[in-house]
Amino acid sequence: MSMQASTATNVVFKNEPSPEDGDKTEVMQGLLSEKKYINPKYFYDTRGSELFENITQLPEYYPSRTERSILIEHAEDIAEHCGRQCVLVEPGSGSSEKVRLLLDAIRPSTYVPMDIAADFLQRSATKLGGEFPWLNIQAICADFSGDDYFEHQLPEGKRVVFYPGSTLGNMTPPQAQVFLSGLRRWIGSAGGVLIGIDQHKSEAVLEAAYNDRQGITAQFNLNALRVVNRLMPANFDENNFSHQAFYNQQLQRIEMHLVSNKDHIVRVANKSISMAEGESIHTENSYKYSQSSFEALANRSGFTLQKTWSDERQYFALHYLTVKA
Repeated sequence: MSMQASTATNVVFKNEPSPEDGDKTEVMQGLLSEKKYINPKYFYDTRGSELFENITQLPEYYPSRTERSILIEHAEDIAEHCGRQCVLVEPGSGSSEKVRLLLDAIRPSTYVPMDIAADFLQRSATKLGGEFPWLNIQAICADFSGDDYFEHQLPEGKRVVFYPGSTLGNMTPPQAQVFLSGLRRWIGSAGGVLIGIDQHKSEAVLEAAYNDRQGITAQFNLNALRVVNRLMPANFDENNFSHQAFYNQQLQRIEMHLVSNKDHIVRVANKSISMAEGESIHTENSYKYSQSSFEALANRSGFTLQKTWSDERQYFALHYLTVKA
């Protein structure tokens, strides 16, 4: 673990890199499966993080816009539930854009942004520290989806996990239950979880959100190949693949794939991976929940749903969870 102060005096940056061998094993396991897949966390290096920030600004991508409106409208009520002076922890913080809408209301004792892309995280934390000079920021570069090897770095106090953007939807419901259950170790009995969840809506609205006209989502999807090329190393050629996103009605999720444009062979570390024309690498799921199905998931994970805030169209919801007594 390395630690360094930022150029902003109220920011400390800690690097808790995950074991690289574990990443390589995970990628290889996915590419050697009968139905190939890459974990969506491999979208994210600095370029991937920047592309995702661009996606959140797209006219078709309603989740970020809708969630922002909910945060703005209900900031004071959200702060009452979270508790002022709490330790606010944001896994997958990206540019920390949404938390800005809550900071003045919550006035946390410490804000802990966490992300897998070290350079992007440090740059974002430094910028935030300059905008909020009163805020104590302890940024942690870590893969929070794995073992909680960084947990000892979280400050003491009432911890509230802020998990916006419906990122939980990237996990299958069993994976989401495991993740939520794990958050109880982070927050203890007195903490809470403020989580954004994308709700059911028309297939047309959903598919447009993941197939934007500018092709930014396609670039984001293809960026996973660039990350894998560096990590393994491998020689994936982005030109040999096309972005595909569609709504799986039966499983109630958006699926993203990289579809091979032709028969070809990719060298990954010391193995040859054959790709047939039309064969896909499954890169992401985005599950959609109703109010009742999410509440059931929260209950199975050991939480009680205390409060929900939503928009008029019921496109998106923010839920505040506490640990069951």
